[in-house]
Amino acid sequence: MNLVAASTALIAVDLMPRIVEQDMGPHRGADVVARTVALATALRRAGGTVVLVRAERPRVASQPPGSGFVPELQPQDGDIVIVKRTIGAFYGTGLAERLRDRGIDTVIMAGLATTMGVESTARAAADHDFEVLFASDAMSGMTAVEHEHALTVILPRFGDVHETKDLLERL
Repeated sequence: MNLVAASTALIAVDLMPRIVEQDMGPHRGADVVARTVALATALRRAGGTVVLVRAERPRVASQPPGSGFVPELQPQDGDIVIVKRTIGAFYGTGLAERLRDRGIDTVIMAGLATTMGVESTARAAADHDFEVLFASDAMSGMTAVEHEHALTVILPRFGDVHETKDLLERL
């Protein structure tokens, strides 16, 4: 089954230098970024939407260095930029409405960390009745065991898990 790009969005969670540099779990941060960039590039070319999500802590006057987006994944015209103040990207951000306004019914999840921002955002996406797909190698958990558990036990309850190359073939 092919993805309809016009109704699909990639949600890239917390790909900020200070998080990417931690090289957590089974996939290095640079590899997660490279695979996410490949998905974003393909989706943009096909007419889809890219959502870039970064975190800011509430009640903090200045954010730690490295709190912007990684250089490889800067916002482009047509992207949606979300600044979240909770673990997930939906609460209090208007993301569901912005996706619906664009006719989005399917989201592809990528980013860091698998069992934190990615999972929390995916759960909310499912609650908002979006079809959820996971790019298993365009995300990474805090540990390999945690990441694998999420991919095989938790995330399949909310959507389908695929490798990046398989999702790229479907676009």
